Amino acid sequence: MKTFNYTIKDELGIHARPAGLLAKAAKAYESEITITKGDKTVGCTKLMALMGLGVKCGDTVTVNVSGSDEEAAEKGIKEFLEANL
Repeated sequence: MKTFNYTIKDELGIHARPAGLLAKAAKAYESEITITKGDKTVGCTKLMALMGLGVKCGDTVTVNVSGSDEEAAEKGIKEFLEANL
């Protein structure tokens, strides 16, 4: 399992557009990818759950990646977050 923290820089946080793009990016990997904010954890492929986390600008989330392609998935999701959120 790979884990990393990321602080959201997008002034709107995780809203509809980036949540949809993140879900699409996560579906490209076989690994299970989750995001945790506080005591809530959701799968990155679930658009409504991502938006339901209520992640705002400045919030730090924890991303967990577990599966057969976790190295590539961790790198890809980290790059996605840096580019879009």
